[in-house]
Amino acid sequence: MYTLYWYPKCSTCRNAKKWLDAHNVPVETVDMISTPPKPEVIEGWMKKSPLPIRRFFNTSGMKYRELGLKDQVESFTVEEASQVLSTDGMLIKRPVLVKDGQVVALGFKELDYEGATS
Repeated sequence: MYTLYWYPKCSTCRNAKKWLDAHNVPVETVDMISTPPKPEVIEGWMKKSPLPIRRFFNTSGMKYRELGLKDQVESFTVEEASQVLSTDGMLIKRPVLVKDGQVVALGFKELDYEGATS
């Protein structure tokens, strides 16, 4: 079973959900804005992922810019980044597709989803 952390008002998230449904991929959805993932969950994602910490941030988001995170992210530890990201789901790159506690796709690209769900 997959878990899709998404923001239902986000068109990219809706496209990801539509793709999963069209390919009969069983998925549980979590609205990451109303229920942001806890720091321990995000920390687990980061520790199991080869992606750099910066990739977990929604770098094009207003909140990211408002908080001036661009100059801070590179120096964050996994623990610090997890704490910051857990404060507001809008800071997290979305959608996040997770299976067995591991991020299998960050953002939405059909090729990534094909590889992650096959």
